[in-house]
Amino acid sequence: METNINYAAVGAFVISLIVAAVLAIIWLSSGFSVKHYTRYKVYMQESVTGLNTDSPVEFNGVDVGSVKNIHLDKKNPQLVILLLDINASTPITQGTVATLQTRGVTGVTYMALKVKSENLTPIKVLKGETYPVIPTAPSLFVRLDTALSRLSDNLHDVSVSVRELLDKENQQNIKEILVNLREVTGTLAANNMKMDRILSSTEQASKEFLPLMRSSADAIRMFQSQTLPATYQLLTNLDNITRSLTEVTSELQQNPSILIRGVQRQTTGPGEKQ
Repeated sequence: METNINYAAVGAFVISLIVAAVLAIIWLSSGFSVKHYTRYKVYMQESVTGLNTDSPVEFNGVDVGSVKNIHLDKKNPQLVILLLDINASTPITQGTVATLQTRGVTGVTYMALKVKSENLTPIKVLKGETYPVIPTAPSLFVRLDTALSRLSDNLHDVSVSVRELLDKENQQNIKEILVNLREVTGTLAANNMKMDRILSSTEQASKEFLPLMRSSADAIRMFQSQTLPATYQLLTNLDNITRSLTEVTSELQQNPSILIRGVQRQTTGPGEKQ
C-alpha cells in the first residue's frame, strides 16, 4: 500500500522549525530582555574622520548606544549631523555634552558623553527639531590645533618684533651703545685707579699729619695754662698804670704848680684821723 507524502508540507515544517530555532537563539543571546533606545541629535563643528555608523557611544566610559546616522547639514555644510541611539535609561540632561574621542591603542573613534555642569534638568526637544539636541565640546585634537595655532601666531609676532628691533638702524645704535659702554668702563677703571692712589696718598698724609696735630694740641694746652694767665695779669697791670697816668694828667691840667710844690697834704678836720 503506497503512502502519499506531501513534500510541500514537510518543507514548510522544516523551514518553520529553523526560523523558530534562530529566533530562540537570538532571544536567548539577548538575555531575555529587550532594550529601549532614545534617539538624540548632535551637531558637530569639526571633522568626524574615523567615526562610522554603529560606532559606539559611551557615557563616562560605559557603552550606552551607537551612532545610527552621519550626514552633512544641508543649510550649513560646515556642520555634521549625527543621530545617536542611546539607552533610554541613560541620564541625558542639559548638563551633558558630546565629544569626539579616539582610543589611544586601538585608534577606534567614538562619541563620548559626560556631565559638564550640575544642571540635571532632562533634555527636551527644541522647537524646529525632531530629536533632542545634545551640545558638543571640542575634542582633544581641536584643542591641540587651537593651542598650536595660537602658539604659531605668537611666534610669528615675536619674529616680526625681533626683525623690527634688529633692523640696520637699531643694529648701528646697539653697536654705538656697546662702544660707549666700553669707553665708560675704561674710564671708570682709570678713575678707580686714580681714586686708589688718592686714597693711598691721603692715608699717608693723615699718618704724617697726626704727630703734628698732637704737638699742636699740646702747644694749645700749654698756651691756655701758662701764656694766657700771664698775659691777662700783664693787661690788668697796664690798665692800672693807664688809670694812674690819667689821674695825674688830669691833676696837672687843673694845677700845674704841683710839678714844683708837690701835692699838699690836707689838714684833717675836727674828729678826723690822719
